[in-house]
Amino acid sequence: MARKLRIGVDVGGTNTDGVVLDLTRSAEPDRGIVAWKKSSTTKNPSDGINNVIKDMFEQSSIVPQDVASVTIGTTHFINAVVEMDQSRLAKVAVIRLCGPFSKDIPIGVDWPPRLRNIICGYRGLVDGGLEIDGSLIAELDVEGVKRHCEIIKSLGIKSIAVVGIFSPIDVVFGQGETTAAIIRDLYPEADIVCSKDVANIGFLERENAAILNASILSFARHTINAFQHAVSSLGLQCPLFVTQNDGTILPASAAARLPIRTFSSGPTNSMRGAAFLMQDQEKEAMMVVDIGGTTTDVGLLQKNGFPRQAAAYSEISGVRTNFSYPDVRSIGLGGGSIVQRDEEGKLTVGPESVGYQITQKALVFGGSIATTTDYTVLADTKINIGDRSKAIKAGLAESLPEFKAKVKAMLEQIVDTMKTSPEDIPVVLVGGGAVIAPDSLSGASKVIKPNWSGVANAIGAATARVSGVVDSVESTETKTKAQVMEELSQRAIDTAVANGALRDTVTIAEMESYPLQYIADKSRIIVKAVGDFDYSRSESIINLPTSNGLVNGTWKESEKYTAKSIDSDDASLTDMSVHFTEDYIKNYRPRVINRQWLLSETDLEFMTIGCYILGTGGGGNPYQHFLRLREMHRAGAVLRVISPQDLKDDDLVACGGSMGSPQVSIEKPYGDEMLESQRELYEYLKKSPDAVIPLEIGGGNGLQGLIIDGDWMGRAYPVSWQTTPVVYEKKAMMVPTCISDGNGRIIFMTKSPTELDIERALRAALSQMGSHVGCAKGPVSGANTKKWVIENTMSLAWRIGRAVMLSRCMKMVDMVAESIIAEVGGSESARVLFKGKIVGVERVLRMGHAYGEVIIESTTGDSTTGKERMIIPFKNENIYAKKEDSNGKGEILAIVPDLVCVLDAQNGEALGTQEYRYGLPVIVLGITASERWTSTARGLEIGGPKGFGFNDLEYKPLGKFCKPRSVIDEFDTSA
Repeated sequence: MARKLRIGVDVGGTNTDGVVLDLTRSAEPDRGIVAWKKSSTTKNPSDGINNVIKDMFEQSSIVPQDVASVTIGTTHFINAVVEMDQSRLAKVAVIRLCGPFSKDIPIGVDWPPRLRNIICGYRGLVDGGLEIDGSLIAELDVEGVKRHCEIIKSLGIKSIAVVGIFSPIDVVFGQGETTAAIIRDLYPEADIVCSKDVANIGFLERENAAILNASILSFARHTINAFQHAVSSLGLQCPLFVTQNDGTILPASAAARLPIRTFSSGPTNSMRGAAFLMQDQEKEAMMVVDIGGTTTDVGLLQKNGFPRQAAAYSEISGVRTNFSYPDVRSIGLGGGSIVQRDEEGKLTVGPESVGYQITQKALVFGGSIATTTDYTVLADTKINIGDRSKAIKAGLAESLPEFKAKVKAMLEQIVDTMKTSPEDIPVVLVGGGAVIAPDSLSGASKVIKPNWSGVANAIGAATARVSGVVDSVESTETKTKAQVMEELSQRAIDTAVANGALRDTVTIAEMESYPLQYIADKSRIIVKAVGDFDYSRSESIINLPTSNGLVNGTWKESEKYTAKSIDSDDASLTDMSVHFTEDYIKNYRPRVINRQWLLSETDLEFMTIGCYILGTGGGGNPYQHFLRLREMHRAGAVLRVISPQDLKDDDLVACGGSMGSPQVSIEKPYGDEMLESQRELYEYLKKSPDAVIPLEIGGGNGLQGLIIDGDWMGRAYPVSWQTTPVVYEKKAMMVPTCISDGNGRIIFMTKSPTELDIERALRAALSQMGSHVGCAKGPVSGANTKKWVIENTMSLAWRIGRAVMLSRCMKMVDMVAESIIAEVGGSESARVLFKGKIVGVERVLRMGHAYGEVIIESTTGDSTTGKERMIIPFKNENIYAKKEDSNGKGEILAIVPDLVCVLDAQNGEALGTQEYRYGLPVIVLGITASERWTSTARGLEIGGPKGFGFNDLEYKPLGKFCKPRSVIDEFDTSA
């Protein structure tokens, strides 16, 4: 008889839940649930797993031979990182295949200091890496790999991460595999992780993920071996799986190699379990509210049965990674939440909790602390938990109505926060604490507490599917895009099958395409396929590498899983990062002395946020440039900004910035290309500049030319020809121009009739120079700078960033656009154009630029009136914002040179056009452009609609331009 039963176990911080499912009976009223069990989590999780499965066997007539699989969801691995437990975290060495790039970026550059000190042990740089078109940055330096391997071995570091630039697309040269083979030959006892096996494109984030994965490898092997032993000891001869972040499963052997992929599986399991329990409902999106002992986790379950994913980047214990994570929000509300009165006499619920000690501390169990469980037992006589009379004696009845209203309001607020539309949505309550929730909620079309909701997480584990993901840069030069997508879809299906899926059940779940700027006929394409596991395969117990139980040479199974003490006097542990609070931001004053603004880390944080918003969808993310400047500042460099009005007429003002594709900048770390282009130019001129001005304030270039509080654009534009010097002078004024790729290739343009001719020539060279270069424009005089500059734009970026950060700290992100408007001149100068969610994105590539449009649907309207939409075309940057009613009649609300900024409604930060994706809630903000663009016909011809090829559209000002307030003028202490 074929094996038909699946066991799912979810190991949480408080409870370990288990379920046995017969999926052939999933459509029956009992959903095919043969047995289930909820028990307290044990110190050794394998003991808890064994106990839960054993109890479920005793509940029914299950025999091990009927079980087809065991799937485990666990927070065990992420807890090791969150707790910064160096008894479970190994030191890691990194070998970067990077050529001349990233040498100024330490490993763990943006990590919490304590975690960096525990894990980050060594960095070795060797020649290697790829350009975005698949060509070599440099041949792999085999001798360099051997040299670093010997150093790592001498340091006693046994976990090594190999990270190559554009390694995810390296299918020809195999530099990562070659490096791993060299290390294995010289250092066979080392654990090796190739970053391309861990995460996708995004160099720093992929490196971070690879380092974390390498750090917990030994611990993960030991843990999964213990899981396997627990399963085998019960006589189960079946495959063991572990659930991963996206709601699919990994064979135990793969999880032992890639434990990081399991980090956020808990919330995902609950959501997938809810989808299974609600399978007879209409296929629609629903909000899943998982109420545990301490917290309530809320996420949106999409129509396809998988959770809505968070933004491109996620943080794991303060470490930025590029994993696909479920978009889940948490509040301090659970079955063990403490209920008490605050100083003003108001009833509060949580976030403090008695947690797993509820059976000792709650009133109904004879304790002395009032919890949500006590109030719930008091309110519902059907709940047979503890002694209800003890809650009555404690006098809880008097405040029961207030308690119910408080819990209801808390749940309604978090559900509303997660919604992407004001329309009512089904809410499914799961988790052991679901009994505390009311039967109706404002904003919910219905509230459902399905049977077995208390073990939904275990059900989600048991029903998880197998996935296969392909993330690749592909050419469409000789094939149509449809042909390429079909080939990659087949590769994703084959990958899913190789991972254990039954081919007939595999479908394509997700598909995204990103054309690459300045690279002819190339696109980055991501395809994900999912299917059911093929139980007809012969694999039974999966053999895992043995573990000696050692991490950092100290950890043994007999030791408790508790963090080791860390010497707080260790200087390397000092956290130099700013910890933002409402009071800190409100009281912060920038340091301005004798009209020189001396930048702090706080200033850099604010400016980074503001620069990306002023990028109007383009300009590239400033994050890497922020890290570079922060490292310089920490090393003692003085970062200063001066007012353009303080320049002397005969001063020589340098200008520069990066040119290239944002898709390159997220994967190819900066090198010397910017400084090299400037050095070469001024060596040629036999002069030295007196000051530097950014080419544009928008995006990464806003942090490239610190010194002058101003720039040539007041925003970001697709080309360096669209600058104010070109508005005022028809002939080329910034020659000679020099570009460098940082890898030995330098181009000069010493003469040109116009700046447009320079632009065309250099853009043509870009694709042959890695699609990313540093550009040094010829200097201009101080007198011309004062005539042409858009003033105080660094101050503007600073003020915008401060407004966003303050909105976050005050928990008022929903009002972030209004806060920004106040900083840019008020309602006469800016306004909110639209609020909604992205429902469509089209992208094409023409002449090296990413063209397309994003469609945003309003969060207001109903089936009667219809919903308004906003359409925003873009050419690297957003061009205009057109609002359409339900009948298709439209009106352009803002158009270039005015700024059209799209903000992530969840955190108030900018979204680049490459980050637009379906389902994201957004705010569209319009800001009036500088008069440098709007006061002349030539300014509008270059920076207005005609400059983007829209010759039939006319510029209509959004409002009245307000000159940004100077930080220098406001805060100069010498005045």
